[in-house]
Amino acid sequence: MPPITVLIKPASNLCNMSCEYCFYCDEASKRLQNSYGFMSEQTLKNTIRKTMLRAEGSIHYAFQGGEPTLCGIDFFEKALAYQKQYNKNNIEVTNALQTNGFALTDEWCSFFKENNFLIGLSVDGTREIHDSYRHTKSGDDTFDRIINSAKLLDKHKVDYNILTVVTSKVAKNISDIYRFYNKQGWKYQQYIACLDPINEVRGAKPYSLTPKVYGKFLIELFDLWYKDYINGKDPYNRQFINYINLAGGYMAESCEQRGVCGIQTVVEADGSVYPCDFYAMDEYRLGNFNENNLSEIDKKRSEICFIERSFKLDSECRECKYYRVCRGGCQRNRDLDPDTGLYSNYFCEAYKIFFDACYDKIIDIAESLRQK
Repeated sequence: MPPITVLIKPASNLCNMSCEYCFYCDEASKRLQNSYGFMSEQTLKNTIRKTMLRAEGSIHYAFQGGEPTLCGIDFFEKALAYQKQYNKNNIEVTNALQTNGFALTDEWCSFFKENNFLIGLSVDGTREIHDSYRHTKSGDDTFDRIINSAKLLDKHKVDYNILTVVTSKVAKNISDIYRFYNKQGWKYQQYIACLDPINEVRGAKPYSLTPKVYGKFLIELFDLWYKDYINGKDPYNRQFINYINLAGGYMAESCEQRGVCGIQTVVEADGSVYPCDFYAMDEYRLGNFNENNLSEIDKKRSEICFIERSFKLDSECRECKYYRVCRGGCQRNRDLDPDTGLYSNYFCEAYKIFFDACYDKIIDIAESLRQK
């Protein structure tokens, strides 16, 4: 069996912040049960045991939410203990945790460093933009507290990257944001296109990202990044690096940029398993680690044809001159044509705008890297 990635939501959709565009709150609100509370130790044990014993070569655990730090450090110490207990085949085990940063302390950061956790810290640009979307439960600002959390991570020399959700405000102010991030010394940056509520009209929310705005954002960000790349000072940008890899004939590590859904194992707090973080809804439930083993869960994945669906792109997409590097984007951003049974990406126009302006530079970088 290939290496396994397990995304665990130990606090379900519980959170100590309230973000305007939270896609997981939207998904959870459309399930029969909104929240599953905190993961029990027995469910944690079953999840790790049933995944660890099936993995070959390596296994990666990523803890997300909601907000996973609500579970407390003791929960993660137990997770590490179970990983050690069930690592019968001496495989490589890595851990990551995505956090809003609101509750980070010296103790948390010391734990992350000691146990080699890779941390994703959510920051949405400059103070004004961040605070307009990411609040406390009572509506207060959070920016200063998150910046302090970044300083704590630096203090303890924890490996971390910055995750920014690209809303309309972020997209229109990316030059200021990019310069601010560089000033902070943030060398690992990820920009994720904001998701509209699932199965609802796209582009209708105040935070919504439209194709034209997204296309312009990608050009502006790439131009800023490219100048730094030429000078050897570029921050790591996963999206651009993946495009360059694809242009060079390699496979992207991001399923969004591969254009085909990967084999993901997303575990809710009650042990329920879903095929993707973007589809943690009742109709996509694959089983439960308290009742089913990984083989049964993977069989259900095949039965609902979750991965197979992502191959069904329309001819305009597949015949596009940029398909080599675009691959049709993320399935979550695609719309179904009921007449053909095929999909097209909502952000197709954005990608064309971007590649019309930047494709040659991407190809040049790929060629130069190939010759080294």
